Amino acid sequence: MKGFDVAIIGGGLSGSSTALNLSKKGYSVLVIEKEKFQGYIPCAGGMASSMQKFLPLDIEDCIETKIKNVEFRWKASDNVIADLTGESPFWIIKREKLDQLLIDESQRNGVQIIRSVLVEKVTKKNDRWEITCNDARKYKSEFLVVADGSQSKWAGYFKLGPRNPKFANTISMRLKGLGDVPRYAVRFEFGFIRYGFAWAFPLKDCLNIGLGTFINNGHLENQAINNQIIKSFGFNNFSCKTIKKKLRIWNGIHSINGDKVLAVGDAASLCDPFLAEGIRPSLISSYYAAESIDQCLSGKVENLNLYTKTINNNWGKSMAWGRRIAQVFYRFPRTGYQLGIKRKTAPKRIAQILSGEMSYEDIARRVILRLLTKRGD
Repeated sequence: MKGFDVAIIGGGLSGSSTALNLSKKGYSVLVIEKEKFQGYIPCAGGMASSMQKFLPLDIEDCIETKIKNVEFRWKASDNVIADLTGESPFWIIKREKLDQLLIDESQRNGVQIIRSVLVEKVTKKNDRWEITCNDARKYKSEFLVVADGSQSKWAGYFKLGPRNPKFANTISMRLKGLGDVPRYAVRFEFGFIRYGFAWAFPLKDCLNIGLGTFINNGHLENQAINNQIIKSFGFNNFSCKTIKKKLRIWNGIHSINGDKVLAVGDAASLCDPFLAEGIRPSLISSYYAAESIDQCLSGKVENLNLYTKTINNNWGKSMAWGRRIAQVFYRFPRTGYQLGIKRKTAPKRIAQILSGEMSYEDIARRVILRLLTKRGD
């Protein structure tokens, strides 16, 4: 039975970036991924450039577009545009490229990756994890990372994150061409989706379009509305592959580590509950997961508890306000658009949140007060 310092369940963005960060520190790492290969990944691809610091490699080749403007619209009109001119630009990356880059670099650093394999059983023996896969192979590791995404089986098994996760329902598609979305702009479309919004993020020669509903378990089954949204982005041909997905969104401060086990990314319920951002929390949690495991393996600390505290401080505090904004905004979307988006400073603030320059906590109290009282300052 082959042994490793760390075993990671899941080889997506969170799992591969955790593996790379650990391998750079000299540890032996195993990644177990259920999929045979990475095809189209239903992800808008938005990423704050400041997240580069959480990855030990250059990702320039994965950047499709560097965004200059953020557009907001209410049912294809009532436009509001914010310039994104801060110190931390917003990038659009193609997830397939980024994930593959991380996997390739991890393998060059000695990470072992096995694909088309499911983890069937995990037990602890003699203070080490014993992992049994569906092909009857077994592995041992000192530490375990749960990175199996929004549909995580193992986060609940190890009691990591909320006991009752909350989900956003989403539909994602990629259309050839950019429609009428400017090449260097991202667009957010409000008013069509109940309890949510639609978005369009431009790649070099195509457009990532997504629809999401974030509270009250809203649904996205109305094809007529969906076609209307696609048309609002400048497309008349709706024949494209669509992928439905449930995103496990942030839902309160919870422990995301146990005894020699922790969860990262979507499996840890870290997705932004207001804007559905998932790349940033994936990279942040992967970085600090590797740091925490390194401290344990090097004998500097006795457990992984600092990991949960770090993520809650660096991400959870802001998401607590993001969830409050979402609960108010999506219940009263027209009022939210008028008082939350059309205010002179609001679009710039949201653009700064996307770029990582500001947190929800910085602006939330005043925004919620305006939404509840329906008046300005």
